[in-house]
Amino acid sequence: MDALTIAFKEVFQIHTLLLMAVGVTAGIVTGAIPGFTITMAVALALPFTFGMDPITGVAVLMSVVAGGASGGLIPSCLLGIPGTPSSIATVFDGYPMVKKGEPGKALAVGLWSGFFGMLIAGAALILFAPLLANWALEFGPWEMFALMFFGMTSIASVAGDSLAKGLFAGFIGLLFACVGMDPVLGQYRFTFGWVQLYGGFNFLPVLVGIFAFSQLLEDLLKSDLQPRDLKIDKDIDVGFPIISTLKLFGKQKMSTFVSSLVGIFVGVLPAAGGSIANIMAYDVCKKTSKHPELYGTGIPDGIIAAEASNNAVMGGDLIPTLSFGIPGDATTAMLLGGLMIHGIQPGPMLMVNQPVLVNAVFISFFVAAILMVLIQQVGLRLFIKVNDIPQHYLIPLILALCCLGSYAVNNRIFDVWVLLGFGFLGFILKINDYPLAPVILGIILGPMMEANFRRALMTSMDISLFFTRPISCVLILLGLASIAYALVSAQKVKKREMEMERELEAAKNI
Repeated sequence: MDALTIAFKEVFQIHTLLLMAVGVTAGIVTGAIPGFTITMAVALALPFTFGMDPITGVAVLMSVVAGGASGGLIPSCLLGIPGTPSSIATVFDGYPMVKKGEPGKALAVGLWSGFFGMLIAGAALILFAPLLANWALEFGPWEMFALMFFGMTSIASVAGDSLAKGLFAGFIGLLFACVGMDPVLGQYRFTFGWVQLYGGFNFLPVLVGIFAFSQLLEDLLKSDLQPRDLKIDKDIDVGFPIISTLKLFGKQKMSTFVSSLVGIFVGVLPAAGGSIANIMAYDVCKKTSKHPELYGTGIPDGIIAAEASNNAVMGGDLIPTLSFGIPGDATTAMLLGGLMIHGIQPGPMLMVNQPVLVNAVFISFFVAAILMVLIQQVGLRLFIKVNDIPQHYLIPLILALCCLGSYAVNNRIFDVWVLLGFGFLGFILKINDYPLAPVILGIILGPMMEANFRRALMTSMDISLFFTRPISCVLILLGLASIAYALVSAQKVKKREMEMERELEAAKNI
């Protein structure tokens, strides 16, 4: 209790809270710029914390991560462009909701679902960190392959009206994922002697190109470069009222909770990340929904699933980071470096050796969540004014920021060409009604599936281990059930369409 009291006093210093507010704002701005990831935000903020005392420095870093996780919501909803890799699924219902004239509602639902996701993840971080960390250590290559396999079955949920087109788009993603260095043997493949391809296609330029550049091309063709003619409901265009939002979440308690659990689960696992949790939670909620056919048309359920899991990943990532010093993704790896610079040595004895600092991390997590929701709620009025900007100003600005973000990943112009190339690919797929999300799923999960499958076989050639290890077996069975569900759903949709065609023909004959 003494350590908790001291941590409270330190975190709730006026200057610490002001610096955290600045950190949250910086994270939101960085997360809202396509191509500028949360990792980049933490990397830029880290040098500014060197001169701070450990508790203040840690609090600022936590606030930057919280702001960055929420900032990707803004372009995902307003522009149809994921601000960060972990906000891919937010586009699926956020952008259609904005096009229906509900930008305030889309942003408010995403904001508060992220806030509740962080609260649930924070509770799990405090109560179950050692237990979940020990459980995560049980994941070998068999379990990781099974998890990636289960994640790949999400293609059915994001495939749109045609499962065949979704599978083809996923296959394209898997093909591009094979370019570069072999993840196990270290040999180059499909590089054709081109040095720039030795490292493969960096995920960030591919993501920005597929979603952002293709969307910009579509906007150029479909508009006269004037402000978008959105029929905005004046009651909600300045921000969905808080009371209305909370009433909505009263009806969506289970969806929020389940999505947050998915985010925590994926965050606990090393090298998984928010981009996987985002789509996996969307897939789970769609398959368990009473109205799955409405997903992708602009309903709150899809935004809640995506954003609650996206923000909950942050709490899940911190569990192995603090318990064992094993970062969950690149952002927590950067955060881990910041913690160590400020004298926090992660490990099983961390709570015993440095209880004040650990409690400060926990408190900072919740304070950052509160500051995030307050700053974003105030900023809703400003954010939706993006819709009023003429597109002959907006499109060049977004394209310039996308190119800058892609270049900044590795400081090479080749990544800008990757952005443009995949942008044209995404545009061609889009105008032919092929879904874009399966391409990204293939590029994200393909290398992880391959690497873990081959590591499992190098450890033991016994294939039965994939089914005799309990966690692996459960995940594979869930994946097979997901595939079966997708096939049955596709047959139902096809049957319904055939019945409608027959009814139309009968009506014409009459």
